[in-house]
Parts: sequence; C-alpha cells; structure tokens
Amino acid sequence: MARTLLFILAGYAIIISGYIWFLPQMFYDNTPGVAMMGPFSLHFMRDVSLAYLAGGLILLWGALRHDQRLALAGGLWFAFHALYHFGIFINRGLPFDIITASDFAGVIVPATLAIWAARQLSPQTT
Repeated sequence: MARTLLFILAGYAIIISGYIWFLPQMFYDNTPGVAMMGPFSLHFMRDVSLAYLAGGLILLWGALRHDQRLALAGGLWFAFHALYHFGIFINRGLPFDIITASDFAGVIVPATLAIWAARQLSPQTT
C-alpha cells in the first residue's frame, strides 16, 4: 500500500511539474492563491516545476528500490512546501476558503501522505 501511494504521489508531482513547466501562466492564473504571492515570474514558475520534478523522481526512485531513505528525501520537497503553505494559512488568519481548500488538497495532504508512506517502507541497511 505504501509503495502504491508513493507511485501515485510521484506521478502527481511529475504531472504538476509538467503543468507548471508547459503552462506556467495558466497555473498562475488558475491556482487559488498563487497570484496573491506577487506578479507572474516565469523564472519562479520554472523553479517550482523543477522542484516538483526532483521530488517526484526521488519518490519514484525510493518506491522502485523499496528504499525508505530515498522516499523520505523525495518527500522533503513536499514537506517543506506544505510547511510554507501552512504558514501562509496561519498568516491569513486561519480562514477556510478556496485558497485553504486548494492548499490542503494539493499541497498539505500529499505532503503528509508522502512522509507517511515513506516511513512505512523498511529502512535500508548498508
């Protein structure tokens, strides 16, 4: 179950990476809360895309190899990104709105699941 979830989350990250890379303006315009962070920046969009790609590929690698350390490393992007979004939620006064729903569904829940699933893999011994 944990490996399956890691494969799903890796696919999610890779798809999001492609969405942001190939349709950055659409992502900026249609993702709740993104435009509140400042003006559109292609450089920033591509940086985020590459972070998603790296995290997704490392999650995939960890799942393929049954390697807890790799999966946890892949989950770090998700976890740090989720912490940042949770901080935004707190700074906004803890509202429950479309931005919060989007953040929880697209960022915080996947991060929590990635770390949980990675922890379920057996640690590798060297």
